[in-house]
Amino acid sequence: MSLSTAVPLLVLLALVGGWAGNRRGRMFLESGRSRIGAVHSLPRYHGAWVAIAVLLPATAVVLLWALMGERLVSTEVLASLPSGTVGADPAESQAFLAEVRGLVMGDYATSFSPEAAAAAGVWKSAASRIGWLFGIATLLSGLMGGLFAWTKLTAGFRARTRVERFMLLGLAGASLVAILTTFGIVASLVFESYRFFQLVSPVEFLTGTRWSPQAAPDGMTAGPDGASAGFGAVPLFWGTLFIGAIIAMVVAAPLGLMTAVYLTQYARPGFRKVAKPVLEVLAGVPTVVYGFFAALVIAPLIRDLGITLGIASASSESALAAGLVMGVMIIPFISSMADDALTAVPGSMRDGSLAMGATPSETIRKVLIPAALPGIVAGMLLAVSRAIGETMIVVMAAGLAANLTANPFASVTTVTAQIVALLTGDQEFDSAKTLSAFALGLVLFLVTLLLNIFALGVVKKYREAYD
Repeated sequence: MSLSTAVPLLVLLALVGGWAGNRRGRMFLESGRSRIGAVHSLPRYHGAWVAIAVLLPATAVVLLWALMGERLVSTEVLASLPSGTVGADPAESQAFLAEVRGLVMGDYATSFSPEAAAAAGVWKSAASRIGWLFGIATLLSGLMGGLFAWTKLTAGFRARTRVERFMLLGLAGASLVAILTTFGIVASLVFESYRFFQLVSPVEFLTGTRWSPQAAPDGMTAGPDGASAGFGAVPLFWGTLFIGAIIAMVVAAPLGLMTAVYLTQYARPGFRKVAKPVLEVLAGVPTVVYGFFAALVIAPLIRDLGITLGIASASSESALAAGLVMGVMIIPFISSMADDALTAVPGSMRDGSLAMGATPSETIRKVLIPAALPGIVAGMLLAVSRAIGETMIVVMAAGLAANLTANPFASVTTVTAQIVALLTGDQEFDSAKTLSAFALGLVLFLVTLLLNIFALGVVKKYREAYD
């Protein structure tokens, strides 16, 4: 029995247990209808109690199966081999097991060693036997849990209390997983960045202007071409700000704000109902689609424009192409937040301004936008955070050249693009080149965290003002 077969059977067993518990609860309800308080819980709680009792022990066995099943099979395969077939080196054992696994899964048509073909048969036999053992244990544990829960069912059984307690623990566990995941990400970034800064000076990393990590494995000596490595990340930080915080925001901020003003103050209700969802669809377009559009349509137009203007350094990969498309991508973030902020301004302020003789445009400029400014600023900060973390558009339209330049027609790169380049392919995680990606990630994390905290603080102040 395979794991993919046992899980549906387990779900079916839980459904049957839930149905049986619900039916028994209905019997209690019918028999105690004439007496107030004779039945503590509704039938659905009796069913949920039995279903949970089926799933809990069986899920524990399934997790154990997923964690230990292949390891037990691998151990049995290695134990069946003649002495001397596989050396004591763990890497050699893993390579042999990978070949056997490939034969079993059909990834390899033939084996590279005769021992692997024989071991494939042992693998299949052991996997089948261990699978049946774990499968039977899963179903038996679920059945025993369901029978135990069934024996507890009575008219006065507090099924609702236990089910709600279990749901509370489940929600707390889900929250704990999210928190631990965040701490794990931060801890891994900090640890690997510490290893990087043991090889490269933090001062050089944060203030240096030469980024060339393609060098010897230690990142400190000369590489194959005789050039030394450079880990000055200032060009990356500048490229990130230039594309995401300057060019993109020059495009997105006015368009997003004017769109929100039009939809909230001038557009007819019927048009607004159609235009607002259509605009927000832009936020759901995959970034790789924006990247293709930038690389195939916008970048050639920008290059031709630069050549027409006499700019000899105009490149087919430019900061302007990536920034323009990125600005279009974040328009929905700004317009949506500005829309909500303008809508939340009390109507009495607008009506009072109009009653005093102000025109609609004067009311918008002098009353509504100043009153909604905290929400608008928060939306722009969140949009900047989104733009700074963008990768695909930069990789496809701006290139990977770490240039410290203010020329929008030149090729530049960002922190996220370099992280992708540094971690693509087989890498040695004890070299400064690879570890520099974690240092870049830590800096990017801190910057976006500060922006988000500031934006949320502004939103909180805004909500307190108009609740």
